Amino acid sequence: MSDSASSLKTDAVGGTRKGRLKIFLGYAAGVGKTYQMLDEAQELRRKGVDVVVGYFEPHGRQDTIAKTEGLEFIPRRKIEYRGSVFEEMDVDAVLRRGPAVCLVDEFAHTNVPGCAGLKRWEDVQALLNAGIDVLTTLNVQHLESLNDEVWHITGVRVRETVPDWVVDAADEVVLVDLTAEALQNRLHRGVVYTADKAKKAMENFFTESNLTALRELALRHTAHEVEGRLSDLAAKARRAPAARPGAEPPVRHERILICLTERPSSAVLIRRGKRVADYLHADCLAVHVERSPNRRDDERKAALEKHLTFARNLHIDTHVLHGANVARTIVDFARQQNITQIYLGRSGASSLSKLMGSTVHRVVRLARDREITVVAERFR
Repeated sequence: MSDSASSLKTDAVGGTRKGRLKIFLGYAAGVGKTYQMLDEAQELRRKGVDVVVGYFEPHGRQDTIAKTEGLEFIPRRKIEYRGSVFEEMDVDAVLRRGPAVCLVDEFAHTNVPGCAGLKRWEDVQALLNAGIDVLTTLNVQHLESLNDEVWHITGVRVRETVPDWVVDAADEVVLVDLTAEALQNRLHRGVVYTADKAKKAMENFFTESNLTALRELALRHTAHEVEGRLSDLAAKARRAPAARPGAEPPVRHERILICLTERPSSAVLIRRGKRVADYLHADCLAVHVERSPNRRDDERKAALEKHLTFARNLHIDTHVLHGANVARTIVDFARQQNITQIYLGRSGASSLSKLMGSTVHRVVRLARDREITVVAERFR
């Protein structure tokens, strides 16, 4: 974040400019994301930038709380829900105040019913659209595409997630790193949680093996972000208006197709395909083929729509096709769309699984000119 945060929120032609998003990314509670965010806020304040705190979660950490001294807090909005009162960020109050920069802790938080946005990242989008720069915090396990990987590493299914495209669109992602040993030391000293809570945490989610694996995910994701941005810049720099005689042949542009069914495992397939697409900077599409639309019961329709909505929320281009021959319909669509990779799911021994299994084999036979990835359903 530069001193430009204090500039007027209008662009050169007088329209509202979009705010800049800076994410402080870590791999677990206690690595210092909020502390570093507050440290930057204090530096901006010293430079005369108009900074406010939209939402701050102290978790009783005194050194972090001390970092807020002198910062202006926007009062939280109180919402009654099921007999209890909850406090959420007051987005309207922040917009009325109109600061240059707003601090918003815990980017992946799910708002209580009654808020305008379902998720806090949606609230942040509203601030950015109003031209307000935002500093926020996030742990890598809350990235939607990593949900299954985190589950298999830790045995914990993270329920609060952020679509990858939201993080990819950030202007800056800063990795706040700490070794697993150092973080466990902080837990022992009671810096992160109270003694009882810290002991339970280290016996469950905060084991050394879990923390080491999560840290590796954070490091890998950040390296990928940097590599991707450098690749984009390099591609723009060498892009020519027309091919020259003797020029190198164009690099193949990857396009990934995810084949969906009503099965719960389709969610795993969506995350896997989207993650690969993001790594390859590839286009990502999802398709479902209906054999007999009128025979589908309401439960299956609802399950399929849930997967399609999930894919759309991850900015995947979705299609529902009709065809008696599912495999042929998939492969014909793949050729029409210049798909280079097809992702299919295969699972256990139910009748639907056997049908899907035969479909997988047919797709593999029909699409020998495409790369096929078959993802088996995994159980814990």
